Amino acid sequence: MIQYLLSWLKTYLPKDEKGQDLSEYAMLIGVIALVVLFAVTQLGTNLSTVFQNIADEVAGWF
Repeated sequence: MIQYLLSWLKTYLPKDEKGQDLSEYAMLIGVIALVVLFAVTQLGTNLSTVFQNIADEVAGWF
């Protein structure tokens, strides 16, 4: 069954691989963008907590 699927895919997929590099780079950029988005979201949440703790501490002085 798997061999049949592979042979079917090979017949219907284009044999020209000129655009393959471009699509691989696009996928790589997409993955990197998701990682950066996740990191910035987490960092933003942590920074917000840190600044809130500092503000609470300073407010306690007065």
